[in-house]
Amino acid sequence: MENKTKKPARLGLGNGCPYYKKCGGCHLQNMTYKEQLKYKQIKCIKLLGKFCRVKEVIGMEEPTHYRCKVQAAFSKDKTGIISGVYQSSTHKIVPIDSCLIEDSKADEIIVTIRKLLKSFKLKPFDENAMTGFLRHVLIRKGYYTGQIMVVLVTGSSVFPSKRSFINALLQRHPEITTIVQNVNNKFTSLVLGEQNITLYGEGYIEDTIFNKVFRISPRSFYQVNPVMTTVLYGKALEYMELSGTETVIDAYCGTGTIGMLASDTAGKVIGVELNADAVRDAKFNAKQNGIENIEFYTADAGDFMVDMAKAGERADVVIMDPPRAGSDERFMSSVVTLSPKRVVYVSCNPETLARDLRYFIKNGYNVKKIQPVDMFPHTSHIESVVLLTRK
Repeated sequence: MENKTKKPARLGLGNGCPYYKKCGGCHLQNMTYKEQLKYKQIKCIKLLGKFCRVKEVIGMEEPTHYRCKVQAAFSKDKTGIISGVYQSSTHKIVPIDSCLIEDSKADEIIVTIRKLLKSFKLKPFDENAMTGFLRHVLIRKGYYTGQIMVVLVTGSSVFPSKRSFINALLQRHPEITTIVQNVNNKFTSLVLGEQNITLYGEGYIEDTIFNKVFRISPRSFYQVNPVMTTVLYGKALEYMELSGTETVIDAYCGTGTIGMLASDTAGKVIGVELNADAVRDAKFNAKQNGIENIEFYTADAGDFMVDMAKAGERADVVIMDPPRAGSDERFMSSVVTLSPKRVVYVSCNPETLARDLRYFIKNGYNVKKIQPVDMFPHTSHIESVVLLTRK
């Protein structure tokens, strides 16, 4: 068995989590972790086993407190100010002080902020009346660097007793690296607004993956489970089979994480992303790491690859990491048009992955390897890395 679980008989969190039935975030807490891995293995085999042999799911050695990105919503009830998570499929807040899958220090800081609100007579934001102060708190922690960013999401840029509040928070938690005020004054379900105001520190933190350093700002995409990110990206790099001469296209590249990791063994890497903010972060990260064989373009990846094919240009490897909805035929058609030797598909949804693999098989590719990776223990989600080769 390839998973790395040291304690196969470990109980599920439902046995010790007081929020299990109220929260609904961890769907598999009633199972032991060994049972969860077996459940996910069977799920992947049912959906993907017809394409090729599905390898044994790789699990975590310690499947608790793995989330290094923690969000808490703030509100008020008859007991006073509360903070926690939205109950699954509702807008009702479940008050939580300590979550068994979230970083413990992040949870401590959130509880402190809730107490400070009361001390400073600051009110949580009321979404119906559009009044009050604090809407959410977002905390991001660099797993390998230990750096901590606290983002206070407020309904207005006005911050009463701002300096005293920040000093009180830092006095209680000197380990905090930076504090940012994010202003979200719209009636929206989105957590973050457009405006960031740095109140302490640099306004960002850094973390490492393998030998690369990455900047994480409030709105940056960065995997929430850094321990298993190294496993996931390590498999993707292995499946690229790079020898030092290949041209690699990192489609859906975001801030360019996996493309930069591939740059060590590729001849050239091209990252393509529609989000201009993400491309700006990617360029900064590449410069910071001294990577000279990578280029980033703000463009639709599908259009970009079609234009490459029309110009007679070629790529040896395309790596794609689409959202849960999977890819679409237009994009996959552009991959087929470019006709790389290998496609490495990183998926967070085996249902849409199965659909997309059928398209590639019909259009000249074989599925060679499928490796599930448990990025989100105690939930029903499972990531997979797939290698496709041109027929």
